[in-house]
Amino acid sequence: MLKKSVVTVALMAGGVALALTGPGQLNAAKAKPAAKVVNDGRAKCYECHEEIKAMKEGSKHAKLACQTCHDNLEKHMSSMGETKPGTIIDQALCGKCHKDQYESFYKVSSEGGARKEKGVPTGRSPQQDKLLAPHGFTFEHNEPRGHAFMVTDQFVVDRFQGGRFQYKNGWNDVNRTGKAWDILEDKGKDFKLPETAMAGNPTCIQCKTSDHILKWKFMGDKDPKAKWDRSSSIVDVAKDTQNPVGCIHCHDPHGTQPRVVRDALIQAIEREGANNIFAKGGKTDLKVQDFRGFRKIGVMEKSDSRMMCAQCHVEYNCNTGKQWTDGGDVKYADQRTNHIPLKNAKDLLDHYRKLDFFDFKHAVTGARLIKMQHPEAEAFAGSVHDRAGVQCHQCHMPKMKGKDGKQFSAHGVVKPINAVKESCLGCHPKSSVDEKKYQIESVRNYVKGKMRKAEYWIGKLIDTYAVAKRAGVPEDVLAKARAKHEEAHVLWEFWTAENSDGFHNPDLARETLTGAIKAAKDGVALLNEAMEPKKQ
Repeated sequence: MLKKSVVTVALMAGGVALALTGPGQLNAAKAKPAAKVVNDGRAKCYECHEEIKAMKEGSKHAKLACQTCHDNLEKHMSSMGETKPGTIIDQALCGKCHKDQYESFYKVSSEGGARKEKGVPTGRSPQQDKLLAPHGFTFEHNEPRGHAFMVTDQFVVDRFQGGRFQYKNGWNDVNRTGKAWDILEDKGKDFKLPETAMAGNPTCIQCKTSDHILKWKFMGDKDPKAKWDRSSSIVDVAKDTQNPVGCIHCHDPHGTQPRVVRDALIQAIEREGANNIFAKGGKTDLKVQDFRGFRKIGVMEKSDSRMMCAQCHVEYNCNTGKQWTDGGDVKYADQRTNHIPLKNAKDLLDHYRKLDFFDFKHAVTGARLIKMQHPEAEAFAGSVHDRAGVQCHQCHMPKMKGKDGKQFSAHGVVKPINAVKESCLGCHPKSSVDEKKYQIESVRNYVKGKMRKAEYWIGKLIDTYAVAKRAGVPEDVLAKARAKHEEAHVLWEFWTAENSDGFHNPDLARETLTGAIKAAKDGVALLNEAMEPKKQ
């Protein structure tokens, strides 16, 4: 029996029913008098929801009855819209018709494993603890794994709520998929493990689940119609979260059109205009629809997985922080705590300075640092593959054959190096699997070498700064060294947070990582020069 995750699909404002429409609009139509739902109910629903009719009729979902995804419809109509219908957002509902896609999403890949820490000698960022001190990510910062785990992995990580949420059956549940609170248990507010942090915020959860899509106002602003906002209790939001990111994040449920729902991404694309990283010829195929000030949805004529995947695979800020100008607090009431720059490593530092925001100060140098998230979209932008018109799904969601012999897009999101035949050889038919693997690994080996060198020199700058400060080097010199640290940090951490080891854009990786090395070396030179005995 399919469990229903029921959320509000109609929002009331001043006696007007604001009903969810196809491309992400709210149709402010007065509810019609009560009438019994006949046949599949579409005709009666269309009397008030013409926009849904325009989206749904003629689409692949045209013949689906409204009751397929919505319940409580008769009460909704008989109450003149006062009783709100519900909508089923459980992925299992979509899986009834799209079985191969559904099963591939939840298929567990053993490659890579879980809880693989970045900040260890064999990890992506061996000197992470030193370079990120005292940020909460130093307690546990792991390599990513399948999307089916994106909610449970966030809740069990040591930097999230002191280890309060744990697997019910211990490590036996580490490869278990399904609803979060069938797998996890809450140990209670007084439970805290040693060497953990109390991080986490509601904004971060919005790209890991679709459960709150109708409970969250655009940008997470407070609103009487919104159950959750940026300042809500993270524990309460977590306990209201069951499913990993759902089908409706990328596919409109009425007309099946490709879409994006992540608010900060829509804001960033609108803000950047013709200069946004997805634009080709100065424009994108994204039509943004406003839910009468409550939410926005972006709909496309054709799939553009660069934007669809950028709902999560992007650098963003979701935390409180400080202002560059005066060191003042930036709290969750401020929209800067839900912000996507859409800039690559070369431009990020300048962007955040203009935004007047930084995440934290380094424990030793006091440099104002940005904590990077997973900037795959910005890394890929302008790359060889991007210029050739390649999109994320072609490499990470390649066509596979189902049990019935029909092709479908794998929704497990593969690493191309583990599926070279499906991901690469369609565009590179003259290459062999081994040849492509060798080329991929060569790029990654080179970039990882530059990451290690950047870490060494940033670490050297931190150590030299400590010595210089004890030696009484003047504040103006220390300030210049801190500025070099700030520059080097952004150019380096962009690539430790990005998950391709530079393969998404090898040229940009080399340019920015060597820039990190140079900035750190320049900072060391400044400090050493200030400590040299003056020549007579």
